[in-house]
Amino acid sequence: MHNRIGFNRLGRKPSHRKALHRNMVTSLIKYERIETTQAKAKEIRRTAEKLVTRAKVDSVHNRRIAAKTIFEKDVLNKLFTEIGPRFTERPGGYTRIMKLGQRRGDAAEMVILEFLKDDEKVSKKTSSKKKSTKKATPAKATAPKTEEAPASEEKAAEDKE
Repeated sequence: MHNRIGFNRLGRKPSHRKALHRNMVTSLIKYERIETTQAKAKEIRRTAEKLVTRAKVDSVHNRRIAAKTIFEKDVLNKLFTEIGPRFTERPGGYTRIMKLGQRRGDAAEMVILEFLKDDEKVSKKTSSKKKSTKKATPAKATAPKTEEAPASEEKAAEDKE
């Protein structure tokens, strides 16, 4: 029985796994989109989202914590100046995983791991507004029918004449 497995070890030794996390998170922040296997993407997503949560508040302490994972200074700067402020209002879920299909060689499930864009934050707000208008439409739907009824009576009166 395999109880309380904390994370996917990805078939690697701890030092190799740590290096893989660092490299992939650095690439994700640098390019904002990477193509990888589904298992790796799910693990990298955990690390990346924790770093973005740190990057929402730009302080020396948060920069030093993030610098333990990200060794490139320009990438670390991008995290705190561009990516962190982008998600200040968002409580979590900064990344998305989109499936691509299976890799030809070994049939591994391939995915794209990417950060969400600014316009998706706006589209969710508009979708919530659309939902509220849908609730109001049944009341409005009855009003035009009552207005159309007199118009149809006028047409009927014209036809009789």
